[in-house]
Amino acid sequence: MTREYEGIVYDLDGTLVRLNVDWAAVARDVTAVYEDAGVSPDGRDLWGLFEDAHTHGLRDPVHEAIAAHEREGARNSDRLSLADDLADEHRPIAVCSLNCEAACHIALEIHDLADHVAAVVGRDTVAEYKPHPQPLLEAVSAIELEPGTVVFVGDTERDEKTAQRAGMDFEWV
Repeated sequence: MTREYEGIVYDLDGTLVRLNVDWAAVARDVTAVYEDAGVSPDGRDLWGLFEDAHTHGLRDPVHEAIAAHEREGARNSDRLSLADDLADEHRPIAVCSLNCEAACHIALEIHDLADHVAAVVGRDTVAEYKPHPQPLLEAVSAIELEPGTVVFVGDTERDEKTAQRAGMDFEWV
């Protein structure tokens, strides 16, 4: 880290671990949820379907279709090199992920990282999801720190945008 922060919030997938998820299969399953409900998916991509699910009363079944794949992907995930630093870290650590909270917990357990992470905020933990700042601010609050004293470490532009919106520093993996 380039400066001493009081705490660190990490993204999960692509940062600490790589979930083995077949996103094409997820998209097919989510499309099937729409079709089974008699709602046309109208050629939207997976995240378009996810974002529109609440307007069609499909939020819960769409979330579960995605989460089932994420949980399985977490069980078969690969540990990334940055995860090795967690054991030597003495600052409070949280995870803020676009993946469902259960998948985050599974991956952290599988890779012996759970004891090093004080809080986990997934896509379904709070009402909003990244790049909205709410999940990141919730993660910071859960480790009892202030946003200006914590860095968010991630691997996507969405992560960087989330940090900016939360008024936090960001570091790329």
